[in-house]
Amino acid sequence: MILVCGEALFDLFAEETATGFQIDARIGGSPFNVAVGLSRLETQAAFFSGLSTDLFGRRLRQALKSEGVDLRFAVQKNAPTTLSVVSLGPDGSPEYAFNGEGAADRLIETGDLPKLDDKIEAIHLGSFSALVEPVGMSVLDLVRRESARRVISYDPNIRPTVVPDMESWRARLEELLDHVHILKISAEDLENLYSGADRVTLAASWIERGVRLVIVTDGGKGAYGFTAGRELHVPGRTVDVADTVGAGDSFQAALLAALSRKGLLKADRLRNIDVDTLSAILSFAVDAAAITCSRRGADLPSLGDLASLQAQP
Repeated sequence: MILVCGEALFDLFAEETATGFQIDARIGGSPFNVAVGLSRLETQAAFFSGLSTDLFGRRLRQALKSEGVDLRFAVQKNAPTTLSVVSLGPDGSPEYAFNGEGAADRLIETGDLPKLDDKIEAIHLGSFSALVEPVGMSVLDLVRRESARRVISYDPNIRPTVVPDMESWRARLEELLDHVHILKISAEDLENLYSGADRVTLAASWIERGVRLVIVTDGGKGAYGFTAGRELHVPGRTVDVADTVGAGDSFQAALLAALSRKGLLKADRLRNIDVDTLSAILSFAVDAAAITCSRRGADLPSLGDLASLQAQP
């Protein structure tokens, strides 16, 4: 089982009309999406976050339950649900405006941290809940406590509209690097954090720090994988793009699901993963992201969806 930590929210897609805006409310939040994505890929997932008692929070809890995500670690909070207003650029890329101050998913304290049993093989965290307080420091404490016993996965998934200061994102990444085994980062986030830096050089420095597997995703160009002494590129999959919302989360879920299914969610096994195995895993994750891009919003694929895509010529 994989424990996913972080925000759960609603994305409000706003489209202009003659009299104002039409709002399409969709369940979201990067960690929330990863947990659902894992479950749809038939990998056991649990979710650790603060869930509101309001209308939106109850719907989030219902959605997780219906997807088969384990909710024993979810903490009920008498605070509002984070709402994110999403507009789409000409290329389908999402732009976010967050309303989350004092929201339930930010209010996780150290005292809320769960006691974990041996069923939890890995912990995944990312996005703004790894940075905003108090949840950011609480999750950091969890990672420090558990990294010697379980694989830690991290995706910065930067949201400048939540925290515009890139130095804060870099500082949190630095704090996590000594504890993270899998680092997945988009090319866009890499440029935001380390403008002009060479991804190969950066990946090598992170692996020297102890990260076992570094993945750089680059949209339609595919994904780049780095381990100690190995690097490879898997091309993207061409699809008709509806939007790219949730594509990175879909990739992340598929990556973790494939690693789990192959028994590779162990620090020593990640270090020694061979190129052919890693190539197959990254191709699986790229295909999962492509399916999500072909749908509106963060509608992540099932194993059946992936089997259908991979059966196509």
